[in-house]
Amino acid sequence: MTTKLTIDCMGGDHGPSVTVPAAVSFVRSHPDAHLVLVGLEAPIRAQLKKAKALDLPALSVVPASEVVAMDDPVEVALRRKKDSSMRVALGLVKDESAQACISAGNTGALMAVSRYVLKTLPGIERPAIASALPNSRGYTMMLDLGANVDCEPQHLVQFAEMGHALVSALEGKDRPTIGLLNIGEEVIKGNETIKRAGELLRASTLNFRGNVEGNDIYKGTTDVIVCDGFVGNVALKTSEGLAQMLSEIIREEFGRSLLTKLMALLALPVLMRFKKRVDHRQYNGAALLGLRGLVIKSHGSADAYAFEWAIKRGYDAVKNGVLERLARAMEENAYPLEQATRASGGAGSANPAGRPAEPYAAVSSKA
Repeated sequence: MTTKLTIDCMGGDHGPSVTVPAAVSFVRSHPDAHLVLVGLEAPIRAQLKKAKALDLPALSVVPASEVVAMDDPVEVALRRKKDSSMRVALGLVKDESAQACISAGNTGALMAVSRYVLKTLPGIERPAIASALPNSRGYTMMLDLGANVDCEPQHLVQFAEMGHALVSALEGKDRPTIGLLNIGEEVIKGNETIKRAGELLRASTLNFRGNVEGNDIYKGTTDVIVCDGFVGNVALKTSEGLAQMLSEIIREEFGRSLLTKLMALLALPVLMRFKKRVDHRQYNGAALLGLRGLVIKSHGSADAYAFEWAIKRGYDAVKNGVLERLARAMEENAYPLEQATRASGGAGSANPAGRPAEPYAAVSSKA
């Protein structure tokens, strides 16, 4: 069965010069995939011609007359640019003409337009951005990584539910372990939101292992780590910066003299394996969970290699039935979650002012 994905070709810092070559490379290695390239037709076809892929049957082009810039405010993307490549690509998913959308566009705009076009699953107040971070045994799924900078306790519980469903779908684990990111393992640590979220999680049916700290992210202490989008995005960017710094230090040290260059040559197989394990590009592609359609967010600065990994994330999510499993998990856990909320005195049902939470609070566009 063909897996059909839409590509927002105009999103990101580099647009079609990255997204189109990545799409061409992907369909050449995945014969059961069909990619719909959405955006300004002329630059897309120019890149297809350059890649000698104008006649590839696994690629089709759908024109869109507008582009959501990386610095466009959310309201511009949502209300003014109604024929943007982002919106058209998401519309194809809504119409079931495609099974997932991949975009490197403005994070805030992508979240807002996705919510408007696709709507959220029943029981989900806020979608979350989830991505895999490597550890010594595989990876840890972490969310939220930037969609919601301020969260209420029940939002963190919903993120845990979604992370549970995602790991169950991708890894086949019946009860993946859940950790709540905090400044200490003790239940008395953290702000009131974290403490109340911990109470809800302990009262839920999830396999909650308690609080985890920042140094647990890469240990594989739990299968899923839950946090708000502000903390998650800072942790993600810090990790990427650290990986780049380590690679640069190793390159500099092995290039200091003829002797160190010879040592580097001898150690080349080990160095190549190290580079591959810390290369953040192969972890590119974060899922926007909680929507009625699959959306994968690529880094805005991604190169073609990294963007191809984001396409693969969408492809794998479709193949593993992530959306269906997520919807089923949220439906099954709706009543236990309601009971847990009541058991903890309704903690986290509203913000401190008693008003409903804002629908979203996106981080910077290049998240």
